[in-house]
Amino acid sequence: MRFSLLATAALAAPVMGEVYFKEQFNDEGWKDRWTVSTKWKSKSEMGEWKLTAGEWYGDEKDTGIKTSTDARFYGLSAAMSKPFNSSEKKDLVIQYSVKNEQKIDCGGAYIKLLGGGSSFDSAKFGGDTPYSVMFGPDICGSSNKRTHVIMRYKPKDENVLIRKDVPCESDVHSHLYTLVIRPDNTFEVFVDNKSVRSGSIEEEFDMLPEKEIKDPDVSKVRAYCCL
Repeated sequence: MRFSLLATAALAAPVMGEVYFKEQFNDEGWKDRWTVSTKWKSKSEMGEWKLTAGEWYGDEKDTGIKTSTDARFYGLSAAMSKPFNSSEKKDLVIQYSVKNEQKIDCGGAYIKLLGGGSSFDSAKFGGDTPYSVMFGPDICGSSNKRTHVIMRYKPKDENVLIRKDVPCESDVHSHLYTLVIRPDNTFEVFVDNKSVRSGSIEEEFDMLPEKEIKDPDVSKVRAYCCL
């Protein structure tokens, strides 16, 4: 699995956008910019990232990082240039590209936005690390192919999944995944710049408790006091 991970997390208005994070993995300096999750699993369970243009390419200088060994765990993290603040009322755009150079049976290529802070141990970053947004393709078997869209909802203290599965690509070509979260509480998912799901966060995610409808057939019981 090769990540041409243009891990671009950007606050963007359509024309004027502020880039909070961008990584093109086009030099060996990526090792200084990122922290590999060395303390997440045992050394024998962890795989090593490799900088490469891939098995085939149009430009050998267009590199990304690649998982080098099958059936291993992979994780890494890097700090954004500054914290994202939703009160700024701009679109949040998360975008990156992935290429599976072999026919994948089971694997995920997620990107997560984390809270960070002094309590965050980047070397221990892994599957159980709390996050705010999780986004990206997940493939497990022939029938389970989806693009995860998961958001942390503090009032429920839960990670809330989108109700209906969003499709993902499973061939050997590069694909661009984009998630846009807007200040009016709507969202949109694009795969290769084509919109594949959009809507209201309230309607597409189980953020709020189920609404109760009054039953007109239920009569009220009067309370009486006897002396």
